[in-house]
Amino acid sequence: MVAYLCYSFMVTGLVYPVVVHWIWSHHGYLSPRTLDPFLGTGVIDFSGSGVVHITGGTTALIAAWFLGPRIGRFYDTDGTPLAIPSPFPPNSVALQMLGTFILWFGWYGFNPGSAQNITGGKDYTAAIAAISSTLGAASGSLSCMLVQSFIDYYYNGGEVTYDLNCAMNGLLSGLVSNTAGCAVNEPWAAVIIGAIAGPVYIAGSALLIKLRIDDVVDAIPVHLCNGIWGLIAVGFFAAPQQLGSAYPGHTEYGVFYGGGKLLAAQVCGILFIIGWTSAIMLPFFWAMKRFKMLRVELYEEEIGLDIIHHKGSAYNFRYANSKDLEDEESKLPIRKERHNGDRNFDASFRVQPQPDETH
Repeated sequence: MVAYLCYSFMVTGLVYPVVVHWIWSHHGYLSPRTLDPFLGTGVIDFSGSGVVHITGGTTALIAAWFLGPRIGRFYDTDGTPLAIPSPFPPNSVALQMLGTFILWFGWYGFNPGSAQNITGGKDYTAAIAAISSTLGAASGSLSCMLVQSFIDYYYNGGEVTYDLNCAMNGLLSGLVSNTAGCAVNEPWAAVIIGAIAGPVYIAGSALLIKLRIDDVVDAIPVHLCNGIWGLIAVGFFAAPQQLGSAYPGHTEYGVFYGGGKLLAAQVCGILFIIGWTSAIMLPFFWAMKRFKMLRVELYEEEIGLDIIHHKGSAYNFRYANSKDLEDEESKLPIRKERHNGDRNFDASFRVQPQPDETH
């Protein structure tokens, strides 16, 4: 908890405000709204692919690197590298899906809301942002799931499977990648950007596993990798009509519309954000690790943080063993009497055998 409070204070109190000022303030040196914008154009990041997601993703990468992997993820108990990393499946895919849809719904306040109002011509900007968010999320989800299915088909000997985790993270990747340009790209471009975001997520996730960096929820490929892609995409797809509405007087467009300076400014913006975040958070997390404030004790990790620090487990993982089955079978006649001999009772109340395992 102390580590969480410390790094939250550093990110929200020092790292994030500086990046926000650089790009979103009218006086920021990377802002497109300043009188003398950087490279004559400034960095276009309408809702925060760079300001929010690259900043958070860079912090997450540094934190995961210093923290190290969970027990059993890449190494056995003796510290020997595993030939195949051990998967840690989610506790509830249903809750994971619910959380994904809640995030998607919230994005409609995040992206269109960055127009700040819907009067004085801002209604068009807000509407374009909402459309781009919808199309980008949908195409990101589909492309990520289908590309992963093709990869699985190729490596699994022709067996087609569909990964819901990929669908959910692809959806978020499509949103993240369209956050920078949701108001300055045309709707068809949002579909392309989202479709590319899916494979970007897959490649980023695979690279982390290759490097043995344990990203529990794949926040780095979703936010850092697709935050980078989102800023770059603006440099290619920023359209004159949409850009003129969101940033009146701005005349530097994407590469596909005859521009070039905007792409250069976007790349510089990426480097500035990563550089500033790293300069602050690298020594910070080094100090946290040096003073043993970053990671819990081994026994705490094995038992679980819910039990150790939050007075109970969020889930009941105790499987039925053979004794449990015998006890339940012995109670069935009594329960039958209570239910007046319901013929469907046996099937509905019978305990299914599970591995004899203690958690």
